[in-house]
Amino acid sequence: MENINLIPLLDYIDPSFCTYQEWVNVGMALKLEGYSVADWDTWSLRDAGRYHSGECVRKWNTFDNNATSLVTGATIVDMAKRGGWTSSAGPDIAYDWDDMIPERDDQVVVDKNWVEGRELEAPGDNWDPVKDLIKYLSTLFDSTDYVGYVTSSWEKDGKFLPNKGNYGRTAGELIEELTVCDGDLGAVLGDYNPKVGAWIRFNPLDGKGVRNENVTDFRFALVESDSMELEKQNEIIRQLELPVACLVYSGGKSVHAIVHIDAGNYEEYRKRVDYLYAICRKNGLAIDTQNRNPSRLSRMPGVIRDGKKQYLIDTNLGKENFVEWREWIEAVNDDLPEPESLKDVWNDLPPLSPSLIEGVLRKGHKMMLAGPSKAGKSFALIEMAIAIAEGRKWLNWYCSQGRVLYVNLELDRPSCLHRFKDVYDALGWPANNITNIDIWELRGKSIPMDKLAPKLIRRASKKNYTAIIIDPIYKIITGDENSADQMAHLCNQFDKVCTELNCAVIYCHHHSKGAQGSKRSMDRASGSGVFARDADALLDMIQLNTSDQVGLPGTAWRIEGTLREFEPFKPLNVWFEYPIHRVDDSGELEKLTPDCDKAPWQKSQDVRHKKKEERKQQLENAYNACLINGQVMVSDIADYLDITDKTVRRYINELDDFVVEKGVVTKK
Repeated sequence: MENINLIPLLDYIDPSFCTYQEWVNVGMALKLEGYSVADWDTWSLRDAGRYHSGECVRKWNTFDNNATSLVTGATIVDMAKRGGWTSSAGPDIAYDWDDMIPERDDQVVVDKNWVEGRELEAPGDNWDPVKDLIKYLSTLFDSTDYVGYVTSSWEKDGKFLPNKGNYGRTAGELIEELTVCDGDLGAVLGDYNPKVGAWIRFNPLDGKGVRNENVTDFRFALVESDSMELEKQNEIIRQLELPVACLVYSGGKSVHAIVHIDAGNYEEYRKRVDYLYAICRKNGLAIDTQNRNPSRLSRMPGVIRDGKKQYLIDTNLGKENFVEWREWIEAVNDDLPEPESLKDVWNDLPPLSPSLIEGVLRKGHKMMLAGPSKAGKSFALIEMAIAIAEGRKWLNWYCSQGRVLYVNLELDRPSCLHRFKDVYDALGWPANNITNIDIWELRGKSIPMDKLAPKLIRRASKKNYTAIIIDPIYKIITGDENSADQMAHLCNQFDKVCTELNCAVIYCHHHSKGAQGSKRSMDRASGSGVFARDADALLDMIQLNTSDQVGLPGTAWRIEGTLREFEPFKPLNVWFEYPIHRVDDSGELEKLTPDCDKAPWQKSQDVRHKKKEERKQQLENAYNACLINGQVMVSDIADYLDITDKTVRRYINELDDFVVEKGVVTKK
């Protein structure tokens, strides 16, 4: 990978957290990008529990240095990003020469430039080491939890390292023995080297070992930094409101924060620790990433290390648990305004946004046009775009003049361009202001709205558009359109466009299937009701029944409105005479009813009525035919209709047009 040194990125990838395949992928990527096996081996050595000398070299020689491999340097970059690394180049945003490139400050709580530090309150001469350790154990463990601890060590290259230690005793057993040990920790835990100190594992074990697989509950993670002043570590941990169960001074260069993770499994633990470490780094706490694994050792409070006390600084700091802390972090930089007092603005109310479409839509607001297929919705939006560009009347409403961006997601480019010219010609308007209309051709390139919105904002930011028309929105919907929360997320993207560009967003959507005439206009659009209720103005088109009319100029439609900012308007009746809509000034459409599918109960009622009429006609025909014999008997009608006498009597009772006396049928 050009221009990126992958070695520093390895600091953000903990090999002890990697699966075997992830470990192999790192090696393959390093070899492909021209690094040495020593680089891979040095990184792998950080997982002392699984590291085997010579294994990297053997595996390295099996890698085929194939440039077409799916594993490249980008694999390491992606893994490092998940570990909290961010590129100094920032996100993938294209800036103009005169743009100011902002610094990313999301999830930043602590201003690193103003951290003065908080002094540690070391225990005095009355320090009770046993009390410290008992409090530590009772805070982190249940009485039946097996605790791993280490009091013995071994020396390598002048550095003392912990042995495997003990893991077969419960917290309850240890606390019970410590309570009666008369201050002699060694009698309970075994003597430790006071030059080195002692260690303890902060997650419970199964009593069978000390590896990650022996951890029974992924409760805590270790946050430690030994590259900055102790006082600043203490201050940042507290300002970050980390959900710290125990805060321990290590007796060296760092404080050890045992932080609530409360994960349900190892995979969730990894993700939460990655998030925790990333937030710590963003806020200036340069933590040791080698502390990720859940079976990690931390410094045990209550012992001496090279003349310094390893002591318990505090317990139960910050937020109560990981979830509460994460929600707080996400909310800190939410960019939401503070509440304001109505009293402060009562005598100086801000002006309302001016109208874009008079009596229907204000500038900077949202509008949806809904209707069934064949309603000419796209033509209606093109008519609207032209009316805004020319500052003329759209249907029954005057429009303020301004620039329009028409986002075409459905038509091919020639068809779209021809439609604009055809509509201009049909309206009979001169194209005096076509410079006010831009068209963004996205047929075949449509992407979800949450991905489209930033691209749209970037392209439109300096164009001073009055309105952006998106046609149609089904092309940019992902997920279930009947899901309220998913569609609310979609509608939030329209809000972003309105806010960032200070322009109106207008879009069209189709009706749901089935009967529409009995529904309110705001309930006809397909999918969740969020669509209709989110828009500041909803215009809905429904076809009128013109089956009894002849010589009509086109199809007839009724436009109904649901408005948030203006009074309701009287339904508007229009003709769709391809390629434009014309308002019905004659009033002949006002008396017509919507032409739509009937509800099931209406259909059933019609079927019953039709059958009744058919039976009535059958009886009439049979009765008249049998009159040739003079007297008409039930049996005569039954023979004529080829049905039973019983069925004839039932028909007569249902229709109430005939009577039967002693088998003789007479008409009322």
